[in-house]
Amino acid sequence: MSERKIRVLVAKPGLDGHDRGAKVVARALRDAGMEVIYTGLRQTPEMIAEAALQEDVDVVGLSILSGAHMALAPRVLELLKNNGQQDVKVFLGGIIPDEDVPRLKEIGVHSVYGPGATTDQIIADIRAAIPQAG
Repeated sequence: MSERKIRVLVAKPGLDGHDRGAKVVARALRDAGMEVIYTGLRQTPEMIAEAALQEDVDVVGLSILSGAHMALAPRVLELLKNNGQQDVKVFLGGIIPDEDVPRLKEIGVHSVYGPGATTDQIIADIRAAIPQAG
């Protein structure tokens, strides 16, 4: 019996219009055998949380390059919790100042990736965070 695939929602919250990195990560996760749902650009936290609920995902990956990570990530986490999805792991990538990382992790972001992060590391971290899936 094969284990179920890890389900990942990749989202671009806010007004940031650059999604090349999110698409690269989404493709790498798919190539690694995960089921990936990409929501596209300019998603609100409410849209992301609703998609996460509808798609029954294990992981939400947020790509934020706009500098709004301290407003957007907490709101997504709050909405996931309100939906009863406190077990969904949130991963964050983008332009994130080092001084913001401890606070983001404190509020529930599982991992934070900046420029130069490898897709191999992201894949390994997701697999470690979701061990019951394959």
